[in-house]
Amino acid sequence: MEGEIKNLTIVWSSIIASLCYCYFVASEIPKGTYRLLSLLPIFSLFTIIPLSLTYAFPTAVTTFFITWLANFKLLLFCFDLGPLSSSNPNPPLSLPLFISISCLPIKIKPKNSQSTKPKKKIPLNLATESLIFSVMIGVIYDYREVMHPNIVLTLYCCLVFLMIDIIVAICSSAARAVIGLELEQPSDEPYVATSLQDFWGKRWNLTVTNLLRHTVYNPARSAFAVVLGGAWAPLPAVVATFAVSGLMHELLFYYVTRATPSWEMTSFFVLHGLCVVVEFVLKRALTDRWQLHWAVSGPLTVGFVMATSFWLFFPPLMRNGADVKVIGEFIAFVEFIKSSLRLPFLVG
Repeated sequence: MEGEIKNLTIVWSSIIASLCYCYFVASEIPKGTYRLLSLLPIFSLFTIIPLSLTYAFPTAVTTFFITWLANFKLLLFCFDLGPLSSSNPNPPLSLPLFISISCLPIKIKPKNSQSTKPKKKIPLNLATESLIFSVMIGVIYDYREVMHPNIVLTLYCCLVFLMIDIIVAICSSAARAVIGLELEQPSDEPYVATSLQDFWGKRWNLTVTNLLRHTVYNPARSAFAVVLGGAWAPLPAVVATFAVSGLMHELLFYYVTRATPSWEMTSFFVLHGLCVVVEFVLKRALTDRWQLHWAVSGPLTVGFVMATSFWLFFPPLMRNGADVKVIGEFIAFVEFIKSSLRLPFLVG
């Protein structure tokens, strides 16, 4: 554990130093090709830097924050677009704000948006989610071998949601304390989604959804509009967006497992992209004629996400033991904290 903490210190010191270069040097270079060229070494470093870590969970988080989010945000920054743009209507970007937005899964809430939060159907907060997450980790760690595989997979679905929500909520709280601005919520109860469009576009992991919209979907839609026209261009753009998301997930789990990709992860997201397109076409054809009640469409949506996760998302992780490794790391981390807290009482 101590060795990995040392590795994390070196890795994140390099990341912060690189972002300081982006803030002080690259921002002074004219947007476009020249700024892009000036950031190529940063893109390269951010792509390979998670390989310096050995523990699965820190590797996954660093890949998600840096190789994916930071690289995509800096790509938009090359053309003075996105959350790091100098023309952004939010307050001027100080260095702490620039670093926070670059590498954390946060999005600043626009000044003119309403500050009232919609009432949740299931009143979960960070403390409740953390407690449920801890209990589930303990249950899986102790009883995984005797539980039915589908029960384990169902718990994994819950853990993925809770883990992402907790990580983003902690980052939001830390960033809010540093920059003092109100941030968008990380997700909006994806478990009550009534369609795949609703799940992926409006509820699940909204920071990534927004980033993919600007880096992949909008450029792809503009490119396809030239060939297919504006009415049909969104459809292949949706598939392209899901494909990129799948490739980034494939890269993330390659860094975690260091195993040859099976491309099941990419297939999972491409399948969902195609299903979103089918759903879009059906809704357009059946507008105001026929619509499923939310009591039917909701369970169908969540059930489809879970079933396809059982089929394509989790098998490559379980096949390479990444799930067991991450759970073991959580348990080891808790024991490390406990031993550290007991240490002062054992001295003298």
